[in-house]
Amino acid sequence: MLKTKLIIKSYINRTSLKKTALFIGCTLLIFLLLDVIFPFKPNVQYSTQITAKDGMVLHAFLSKDDKWRLYTNNSEITPLLRKTLIYKEDQYFYYHPGINPFAIARAASRNIFTGRRTSGASTITMQVVRLLQPRRRTYYNKVLEAFRAFQLELHYSKEEIVQLYFNLVPYGGNIEGIKAASILYFGKPPQLLSLAEITALTIVPNRPSSLRPGTKNEALLTARNEWLRRFGKEKLFEENVINDALAEPLDIKRRSSPKLAPHLSLRLQNDFPNQPIIETNLKLQLQRQIEEQVKNYLNRLQGQNIHNAAVLVVDNETMAVEAYVGSGDFNNPFDGGQVDGIRAVRSPGSTLKPLLYATAFDKGLIIPKTVVNDVPGNFAGYEPENFDLHFNGPVTTEFALANSLNIPAVRILKDLGTTVFVNQLKKAGFQTIRKQEKDLGLSMILGGCGVTLEEVTRLFASFANEGKFQSLNYVVEKSTAGKSTNIVSGEASFLITDILTQISRPDLPSNFDNTYHLPRIAWKTGTSYGKRDAWSIGYNKRYTVGVWVGNFSGEGVPELSGANTATPLLFSIFNALDYNSPKGWYTAPANVQLRKVCAASGDIPEEFCEHQIIGKYIAGVSAYRKCRHKRYVFTDPQAKMSYCTYCLPENGFEKRTYPNLAPELIAYYEQQKIPYQKLPPHNPKCERVFHDGAPLIVSPNEGSEYYIRKDEPQQIQLACQAANDVEEVFWYVNDKLFQKSNPNEAVFINPPLGKVKISCSDDKGRNSDIWIVVKRM
Repeated sequence: MLKTKLIIKSYINRTSLKKTALFIGCTLLIFLLLDVIFPFKPNVQYSTQITAKDGMVLHAFLSKDDKWRLYTNNSEITPLLRKTLIYKEDQYFYYHPGINPFAIARAASRNIFTGRRTSGASTITMQVVRLLQPRRRTYYNKVLEAFRAFQLELHYSKEEIVQLYFNLVPYGGNIEGIKAASILYFGKPPQLLSLAEITALTIVPNRPSSLRPGTKNEALLTARNEWLRRFGKEKLFEENVINDALAEPLDIKRRSSPKLAPHLSLRLQNDFPNQPIIETNLKLQLQRQIEEQVKNYLNRLQGQNIHNAAVLVVDNETMAVEAYVGSGDFNNPFDGGQVDGIRAVRSPGSTLKPLLYATAFDKGLIIPKTVVNDVPGNFAGYEPENFDLHFNGPVTTEFALANSLNIPAVRILKDLGTTVFVNQLKKAGFQTIRKQEKDLGLSMILGGCGVTLEEVTRLFASFANEGKFQSLNYVVEKSTAGKSTNIVSGEASFLITDILTQISRPDLPSNFDNTYHLPRIAWKTGTSYGKRDAWSIGYNKRYTVGVWVGNFSGEGVPELSGANTATPLLFSIFNALDYNSPKGWYTAPANVQLRKVCAASGDIPEEFCEHQIIGKYIAGVSAYRKCRHKRYVFTDPQAKMSYCTYCLPENGFEKRTYPNLAPELIAYYEQQKIPYQKLPPHNPKCERVFHDGAPLIVSPNEGSEYYIRKDEPQQIQLACQAANDVEEVFWYVNDKLFQKSNPNEAVFINPPLGKVKISCSDDKGRNSDIWIVVKRM
């Protein structure tokens, strides 16, 4: 009988266990099925925050639902913060599956016996569910919260759930999350909060109205200290830590959100619209410092009617942008403060000249000692002038670049070809140049095109990196270090750097001359037509800094110039940024070598080259041209008449050297009354017809259309540039002789209507023709 009872009892126990297991299994199956049918996928809309390289918040924007809800990384949740929260809100957080049955039973019994709600049973997980999906407090919604809590625990780790809580916990008004509260109430990130500050912030969500920071500080201080004493009684922290926290004053108030680097922040928010944290390469202290420098500098320029500036600082090694100042004051609407001066398209002035000279070095057209003529010239109707309206005659290319002379730059661009130079600019990432490509001519080297400060600074960073072009790195994860293309050679870059480092030049600000304030940098200035834009771009081995100063309205200012307006700010930034840089300076590449050149031409000396100097050149690239600044001429013994090989007598002649002057230089000497050695007149009995060296017609312009008024006919000037051996020229209109004149004499005609042929022949029989069209207005 006893044995039978034991068998029955064992059977009943096994049956109960099976039923229990079946019940649990069915429950789990139903839960998993419901989890599939009704998935819980939190979709939190965070505020966009722009951070510096060290993680500090530079700028923050409201979320799409107008909340200050800043995403908090796990690295920002300190052990102290985590420990305080879990002790206060859910001591068994790491042990329950989303709900705490014991807490539920305790709360239910208290609520039943008191007849009102005196105790809650919500875990941190359940609070996260409520924050993600707010609902009225009903029993049905509590069950739904519990189900969602199980789902949350199933799909997320405990650390992720704590992180969600810290991101969503409300602090009154539109402030949500520990990071937003920490920054907006204490002005610091959560990882820098003290125990007293953490305690104050952890109790605010329970009573957001009665403990509102900034307005209820006394009540908040009392509540904070009560909790601190409770922590001490429970031995949660050491006694000295609690005492220090109790003694700490409560400095809590509503602060404004971070607003550094506003132009870059808006740009990145637009580029990464759904990214809660955008990590930039900006350095917080450097950004603050340069923003302050720009603001103070513009305050000194207000009296000159100059209101804006922009600065870009680039680390040459990583191409990381470490400071980005788009305007003097973002909050100044009267002077266009919200315009991003780093991306605004402006005229570059002379800032593109280094790329032109570097490209010409690489093509073998010139070396630094090559001599070009800085004299007036007509380039198919384009007649450029220098900034100071003066001409220097023959100058070296290094002098022309260091002094930013315009006419030599136009001559070199003409020799190089505008298409070649435009392709170089496109290769260097100039987007507006790409759009303007078909309309660009020789004037682009003097500012007749559109560029941005970003593009020009990036170009100069290429010179700093031995000609290697790389994209700028604004954000950490978009690093492009190592991805580079060569726009010019390392040798050409070195020659450019060597020239731009010279300090004996007109674009050195007067107050920096011969002072210890001058940083060791290579720099180039630029001033646009109409004095609207002042540029100064500089670099050393460590940094490249671009500075633009002017008015976003485009209003010109007579006092504005790259040298005296933009360069002082550039020098000031370099002195604060990298004075006496530890990176050293550039050394010459192996292919940059020295050779003797003629000082009068920069070419390989001939026997008549008396003044020889040492000049740098690129081995295997630079042209090996023999000097031709003089030429041999046969004359009679008195040097009164010259001969060619055709009319050279058998005796009674001498071989002499004469300057081999270009026609434009002769015209300049004649105009300025500068004496020069002229060739003797050619043998009048000579019957030879010459072909090379025909006169160059500089007025009128080939292919141009001229409109004349019927009631007041205008005359057109005829002008040419002829060789040194020309005494007379003959002008023809439609193949009819019009007038004989001196080569440098201006001649005027009343042209016939229609297509007109203009011809100029010299006394050696050399001839040039052009065609123009004359119409009546």
